[in-house]
Amino acid sequence: MAIKKFWAIAYRDLMRNKRRTFITLMAVAMGLMVLMTMSGFLAGAIEGGLRDNIRLYTGHLQLRDDSYELEKMSLTASDLLQEPEALVARIESLPEVESAAPVLWTTGVLSTVRESMGLQITGIEPDDAFQNPIRQGIVEGEYLTADGRGQILVGKRLADEMAIRVGDRVSLAAGNADGALDEGIFTVIGLYNTGIPNYDQSTVIMPLAQAQSFTRVGDRASSIIIMLKDRDDTADVAAALATPGTSAVSWESLNEILLRFRDTGAAFYYVIYLIVILVVAVLIANTLLMSVFERTREIGILSALGMKQRQVMSMVLFEAVILALIGIAAGTVLGLGVVTYLSNTGISFGEDVAAQIEGIAYGSTMYAQIDAGQFFILALMMLGIVSLVSIYPAWYAGRMEPVEALHAF
Repeated sequence: MAIKKFWAIAYRDLMRNKRRTFITLMAVAMGLMVLMTMSGFLAGAIEGGLRDNIRLYTGHLQLRDDSYELEKMSLTASDLLQEPEALVARIESLPEVESAAPVLWTTGVLSTVRESMGLQITGIEPDDAFQNPIRQGIVEGEYLTADGRGQILVGKRLADEMAIRVGDRVSLAAGNADGALDEGIFTVIGLYNTGIPNYDQSTVIMPLAQAQSFTRVGDRASSIIIMLKDRDDTADVAAALATPGTSAVSWESLNEILLRFRDTGAAFYYVIYLIVILVVAVLIANTLLMSVFERTREIGILSALGMKQRQVMSMVLFEAVILALIGIAAGTVLGLGVVTYLSNTGISFGEDVAAQIEGIAYGSTMYAQIDAGQFFILALMMLGIVSLVSIYPAWYAGRMEPVEALHAF
């Protein structure tokens, strides 16, 4: 019965000043929409970068020699995996494994008659499923074959910068396993575009057998990149592959910088969330306080008729909760609409900006992502803080003496 009475009083008061009520509701709705959009972009940036890093750089697991250091891209025999084909066969026999791909990494210098550029040389097994982003990203020319000789793929962005076209012959220099510098002339048979500018402008790709021959490492490989059917099986597969002399490095370790950024970024964003919510909450508290001032005589009459202090406070708090809930409902609809739109269209910040990001696979367009759990937490935060700051107007209304309130006007 009390709730029905409170609802009638709250409805009458909210309709008494429709303009103020509308502005307050819009403040809550717009505040929550902004929070959901920010949260959606943070989730999209992290998950998108993590997804692209895994599919293009790291895989879910990498099997390496214990002494191998990715930063050095060593070609020393003691740092490389021996007989990688046998290891691949063993890895692919595990039911959790989707694919396993040996790769060889080194650094080199690509030169034309006009200019030279330092970059990474990657030797791959062209037929492996892990290379699908490269295979599907061919925009000119053709893809590699496993037995191709003297052939390389160049990123479209790098080709544009160096004025390289399909069919051009270019010079490629790199250190070899003996510590000497080798140089060869290669034909560019294709240009690729993975959608990741920093990768496309810094990586030359050739068949693994050709890379092994060019660097004189025999049949060795830098790493075996493993893709799983379910990345939750990473720890189990890593344990199954554990052997003396080798290390199975998980995607969490390989993407440590990105995951750390997610944690620190989330903490920073929560500070911003709280600031936005507090601004909205203060606006609602101010609205309620003004409402109390306007209804001083009415509150005095209700108190004189027997309404207790806690009932007066409950009435004002009920009004605050109603305002918050309606605003949150509207903000959720608006927020989901904006995040859904941006998850499909994204926001482009240009390839030149994306190309400056090193070590993380970011495209030139950032997409938002719906994170239902995070959105629910933001809505609860909004409701909780709005209710908290509404205690003062409710307390102020409840402490009014009936005689003073009746003589206020």
